[in-house]
Amino acid sequence: MAWLMIESVPEGPARKAGPCPLAHDCPGPLRQTDGIAQVRSCLMVVRWFTGFGLLALAVLAAPLSADPRSAGSITVDQKARLAELLAPMEGDRPGAVVGLVRDGDLWAVHAVGQADLSFGVPFEVDTPTNIGSTGKQFTGYALARLHEQGRLSLDDDIRTYFPDLPEFDEVVTLHHLVTHTSGYREFLNTLGMAGVRIEKGDWIDPDEAIALIRRQPALQNAPGAEWNYNNTGYLLLARVIEQVTEMPFADWMATDVFEPLGMNDTRVRPAPDVIVARAARGYSKDDEHWREARDLGGAMGAGAVYTTAPDMARWMAELGGFEHGGPAVGELLTTAFEGTTYGLGLMVEEFRGQRRWQHGGGDLGHLSAFYYYPDLDAGVMVFANHHELPPRLVSELTELLIGEHLEPLPEGADAGGLPAEADAPFEDAFFDAYVGRYELEAAPGFVLRVFRDGDRYMTQATGQSAIELIPQAARSFAIEVVDARIVFEVDEDGEVPALTLFQNGEHRALRLDDGEMAPPPDLADFTGRYFSAELETFYELEMDNDELVLRHRRFGPLTLEHKQDDAFQAVFPLTTVDFVRDDNGRVTGLKAGNQRTRDVWFERVAPVPD
Repeated sequence: MAWLMIESVPEGPARKAGPCPLAHDCPGPLRQTDGIAQVRSCLMVVRWFTGFGLLALAVLAAPLSADPRSAGSITVDQKARLAELLAPMEGDRPGAVVGLVRDGDLWAVHAVGQADLSFGVPFEVDTPTNIGSTGKQFTGYALARLHEQGRLSLDDDIRTYFPDLPEFDEVVTLHHLVTHTSGYREFLNTLGMAGVRIEKGDWIDPDEAIALIRRQPALQNAPGAEWNYNNTGYLLLARVIEQVTEMPFADWMATDVFEPLGMNDTRVRPAPDVIVARAARGYSKDDEHWREARDLGGAMGAGAVYTTAPDMARWMAELGGFEHGGPAVGELLTTAFEGTTYGLGLMVEEFRGQRRWQHGGGDLGHLSAFYYYPDLDAGVMVFANHHELPPRLVSELTELLIGEHLEPLPEGADAGGLPAEADAPFEDAFFDAYVGRYELEAAPGFVLRVFRDGDRYMTQATGQSAIELIPQAARSFAIEVVDARIVFEVDEDGEVPALTLFQNGEHRALRLDDGEMAPPPDLADFTGRYFSAELETFYELEMDNDELVLRHRRFGPLTLEHKQDDAFQAVFPLTTVDFVRDDNGRVTGLKAGNQRTRDVWFERVAPVPD
């Protein structure tokens, strides 16, 4: 089991779309990466780090190269702490590299585990690995440079470059695309609904994804009105850069970005069948066995960057002064879109009194975390070729590197910055009042179920596996494997109207009163065949042992769980299904979605034969 974590969610007037996925890493709570649901973790901003999976610690405090150079020696105590953090990661399994930058220099690097399990190749400090959506900042940087050179404008209409895209009432600009505010659907999630099995290695041609965008009948939100992390914008931006520069995207990035910065081991992988020398292979875990995981197709622009810790230290040096890009490019890159905390491929935020620029990433078999503190010229990076990293690794590394520069944590809080609670000690009898279902305010249809499982306290998100809650106080529970916390609200009458999920932000969920829900409708009303012209695919709905089941030729069957009225929920790739009736009460179609893609119309074309 593996869960995604929110690295951060933009705040402000723009509507938050809620759980994504994710990724690579999308800010959104409680996202599973096992099985078909793993596609939602692809190319996002966030991750839940779970499990242990590293080997063969190598600590380098000596200089790696003249630029960047080592910033002094790591102390004996610091080495001991690093050894303690990494001790559980030994074994014959995929690995990672950890890099710490202080005063603009690569201060320590730690390579552990295996880059290639088939041949027993160790993960080295200079092993290139896929950093997933962490690479979005390079697309944003290239876009900012072209803007400053006058070769394009962030205010350009995307239809200037793709005139065959649908014309909507409001203009979608390049700025909307790079800041996840465009209103386009997430193409990975949408293709999953059409039966593309990304987690099985299905190839996605970028032209196929762009054809899907052309068929979107309406924007999901007015441009700029909602922040909804997705990779569609970056797919389009890579093509825009190719048009403007008249060069393949990978070649332009090498020539204009990586090589001038001395990032000679960094490259864009245009497709999964392109060889990257010495690269770490990606792995996923199936039960107790490691399996190779293919890179995503169609990821160029949104990810597909292979790099090393020394090269990313050089990138941090550029972030520290923008000597190559210039201050205007730096200002564009690190200025958040209004109402969000997202710049041009970087989260722009504050953490314990320090400014922080960060992004996370991953694909089916890689994971990355990148944090830079500009006022300290310091940063933390973790790049892995698997998803089984230990919880709290980044928090502990941050504390080790710059803890003395961070504001103190509240009493009782941990290094993840979770709020301390002053509640009385927990008692088992309290939990009965918390049992129930809670729906996130920012993501209607995304429900957290709280329940007992024997002597354990559990929570389960829509379409996800259950995960244990660890009591911390009377109303406060830790979700240790994802470095999060749930706090229940108790009113003056002793009722529990809501809970709040704390994880680099507050995500409130209102309690659903199951007792007031109308009885489920006759499930036979919904059986039949449904077709989506947008996805060019059919769904079959039928009864199976008194349950409503959805079948597709490439996934399923999915059991639809009744939520309320004509609304149902299931597991990825369909987490929400809302049926639509005409004035006579006859079901005419359904709207399906999965958080980052929503309200895809399927017309009922035939009932199920008798």
